[in-house]
Formats: sequence, structure tokens, C-alpha cells
Amino acid sequence: MDKIIRERAENNERMTLSENACLSQNSLGREIFEEECSIRTCFQRDRDRIIHSSSFRTLKHKTQVFLAPAGDYYRTRLTHTLEVSQIARTIARALCLNEDLTEAIALGHDLGHTPFGHAGERALNSASGIDFRHYEQSVRVVTKIEKSGRGLNLTKEVINGIGCHSSGAKAFTLEGQIIRLADRIAFINHDIDDAEAAGVMSEGDIPSHLVSALGSRKSERINNLVFDVVENSKSEICFGSLMGEAFDELTDFMYNRVYSSDICRREDEKAFEIIEKLVSFYKENPDLLPEPYSEICEKEGIPRAVCDYIAAMSDNLALKKFSELFLPKSELK
Repeated sequence: MDKIIRERAENNERMTLSENACLSQNSLGREIFEEECSIRTCFQRDRDRIIHSSSFRTLKHKTQVFLAPAGDYYRTRLTHTLEVSQIARTIARALCLNEDLTEAIALGHDLGHTPFGHAGERALNSASGIDFRHYEQSVRVVTKIEKSGRGLNLTKEVINGIGCHSSGAKAFTLEGQIIRLADRIAFINHDIDDAEAAGVMSEGDIPSHLVSALGSRKSERINNLVFDVVENSKSEICFGSLMGEAFDELTDFMYNRVYSSDICRREDEKAFEIIEKLVSFYKENPDLLPEPYSEICEKEGIPRAVCDYIAAMSDNLALKKFSELFLPKSELK
């Protein structure tokens, strides 16, 4: 097929996007050279590769805050990822930045997250002997683990945005910088929603001065935060000082009231035990690691391979493996 369709899309970017936007035609490219698609830009192609990856599908069975919830209401890593993508795309569109690049980074940002949320991340970091960070693991997933160890061969802009979405250095594109704030806006607000459903808190518990500054409902808070980012972002993506201070205070409130609550701590202890036992078992039995983790074991060592394998598990698979390995089996018919 003639490449005119892709070229038309690239021309639209040149004509409509900000001078600060990262244009598809100016991408730094991929680690392994590939001929361009005749229809899609390079960032559209990255987005599609992420959506069709096995790691993306697994996100639907990785919980966010409340582990193994009884109802369908609570967020999973997949629904969280979709909410981040929506918020990030809104900001990118308003700032005339590259929405396709923004979406690709947003959809890939949590591919390396562990089962059982941040409790699983802390447990894996403690038990594996690997300095584990989920954002670095997301980069490993797209570069070393997906496609039977071949990786997705994404553009450097997408990989950088994924790796910089949580902490440390800022992404070198404004599109990548959007994800760091969109991620925070999404998870704080949907965690309030989930915490209310779980009976841990209510909207009325949020301090009144934060309600006045940020809004009284989830939709109002998200709208105000997004508007503030759009109003204050020029050469970098940021909140204004007043909104940023209020949002930081709301984040502290959530850590004290929800993430450190008795309900979350009790579930965290269970997650620690499951992850620690799985790590110990596979360290002692590396021959039971499936591909591509057995190959990683040979190249990078047993701890690295075990860490990669368990991080890739869904909550369901981690529970299944724990049950098979450590719980007694009934012989009664």
C-alpha cells in the first residue's frame, strides 16, 4: 500500500501541533530498524503493539489498591491504565501535543507492575534480591520480556516516557511528562472512589480546605486538576503552585487515611507472604521457570529471572501457584 496515508498523518501533525510537540517524523527511532508502516505513524504503531501485548491483557487481573476485591466495582491495573490514558490525552490535546505518543506511553506505563499492587512491589523488592521498581520493570517488559524475549521494539520516546512516569528524571518529551501527572491525578481520585466503596472513608472525610481548593466530587477534582495543568504548562508539564500544594496535601491525606489503613495493611501482609514464598520456591527450583524466564536465568542470573516471572503474574496466577505449591490437597472424593 502506498505510504501516502501515513505521510498525510505526519503532515497533519506538522500543521496542527505545537512547536513543543514531538512529531512522529522526528522520532529518534527504534533500537532495531524497521520499515515504516504505510498507514500508521510510528507512535500509532507503538500504541497498537502495547494494546495487543500479553502484558497489557494481564493488567485486567492485577488489582490496584484493594487486593482480591469481592465485587466488580473496584479498579484494576487495566481500568487504572485506561483512566490515565483518558486524562493524559485530554491534556495533550489541549496543549496541542502529540496525542498518539501520549496514549502509547500511558497504555504502557504499568506493564511491569506486580500482582497485588504496591504491596506486591514492596514484597518483590524485599524478597528477590533485585532493586525492583515497577517503572523500570515496565521498560524491561517492552524491551526484553514481551514476544518471547524479543521485546516490542518500541520507539525511544515511548520507552523513555514509560521509564520516567513515576519518579527520577523527567521524560525528555512533554508528552512523556504528561503521564507522570496524569497517573497521579487518576490514582488518587479513583482510590478515593474505591476507598469509599470499601467503607474505609467517605468524601466527607476530605478536609474542607482541600474540597474548596480541588472540588467536592471526583469529576470536579479531575476537571480542575487537568485545567490547572493546561493553564500552567509551557516548557514543562506542571501544576500551578497553589493547586500543586493542595494536591500534594490530598495525596498525604490518602496515604494516612487509606493506604495505611488496617484493611490495606492486613491485605498487604497476605500479599507479602504469597510473594515471598513464591520467590523462595522459584529461587530453589529455577528449572521450573517457563520461557523466556529460563533464558533470562542463564543470561542474567536466577534472582533476575524469578523477579521477572513473578512480576508478570496476575493476582489470579500468583494465588493459583501459591495454592498448588503450599496449600494441602484434599484426597477425599
